[in-house]
Formats: sequence, C-alpha cells, structure tokens
Amino acid sequence: MYIKKLPQEPIVQLFNAILSLQTKEECAAFFDDLCTMNEIKAFVQRLEVARLLKEGHTYIDIQIETNASSSTITRVKKLLDYGSNGYQTVLERIDTHVRS
Repeated sequence: MYIKKLPQEPIVQLFNAILSLQTKEECAAFFDDLCTMNEIKAFVQRLEVARLLKEGHTYIDIQIETNASSSTITRVKKLLDYGSNGYQTVLERIDTHVRS
C-alpha cells in the first residue's frame, strides 16, 4: 500500500539487504545500525499487538499488555483485516518456527 508510493530502487535495496541477513545476530546488528531505539520499540509493539489481535485478545487487554495506544491497535487491526497480509505471513511463520 504505502510502499508502492515510494521510489522503488531504494525500497528494493532495503528489502534485499534484509533478505541477505542470515542469523539473528546479523539481523540485530543491522537493525541496531538502521533504526533508532524508538523505531525498534514501535516495530516490536506493533508485531505484538498483531499477535494478540490474532489470538482474539480485547483492545483493553492489548493496551494494558503492550502499552499501545488505541489508535495503534486500531491501525494494526485494520491492516490485519485489509492490509497486504504481511502480519499474517510473519505470524504464521513465527508460529510454525516456534513449534519446530
């Protein structure tokens, strides 16, 4: 949705950089260099909100557990329902990986 509005060559470079990471340590080092602490916290929070929404938790429970604002929870819910399926893909793969 939003990504299509950005210049494609730099986006492809970013995606290729992320896809080139082979270990959790490399991933941590790259994101530590790439993002601010607040950006990483926001990513972590949104993913956790998505997981909890997928599990059927209420907005109030999610707000208490994650300290996310109601607007963040609503935005993540909208993307879960009508977005590009990015959250669903990642959450399914994380769930499958954890079970293995």
